[in-house]
Amino acid sequence: MVLLAALILGLLIGWGAARWRGWPYRAPELRHIWLLPVAALPQVVAVYWTALLGTFVGLLLPLSLAVFLAFVWVNRRLPGMPVLLIGLLLNLAVITANGGWMPISPETASHLPRGRPPEEAAVGTRVDEKSILLRPEDTRLEFLADRYLLPEVLGYRAAVSVGDVFIAAGAFWLLARPPSAPHPKRSENA
Repeated sequence: MVLLAALILGLLIGWGAARWRGWPYRAPELRHIWLLPVAALPQVVAVYWTALLGTFVGLLLPLSLAVFLAFVWVNRRLPGMPVLLIGLLLNLAVITANGGWMPISPETASHLPRGRPPEEAAVGTRVDEKSILLRPEDTRLEFLADRYLLPEVLGYRAAVSVGDVFIAAGAFWLLARPPSAPHPKRSENA
């Protein structure tokens, strides 16, 4: 949700800045864009085929992040990509350290939609496609976990990690960057 908001806001600001200058908005020229659906595929598999994969499902989120990292690395010279890279590395670190899942405390999860009181939450169970309930004292790299609650907006509340904030900031920067001069028109004699 945070990433989607950053993408939409970044596009709107980037487009608005370009229009204000009288230039057309130019989306960033991303290389190897085919890596994005490849990176998303393990997450889709984790959501829909968890029961079939058993213990291997914990490898899917780190695999997905590794492919996203490859995509960001290939495009690292674009504005915002170094920040996005830091966020992905932080999330990969905490997820890998906690068995392939993003940890969230029962207390934090209790504030989310359909959350249960902390004393009723079953520690070690999955909360959603990427998160697992762990007590803070049982969480490795707990300061990088989904522990920060966003304000409720339109009846929806989410928990984010430090890495999520970096990812959203990098995506925003990539799309909202100040537009440069438009490409010069090619001469017809060239």
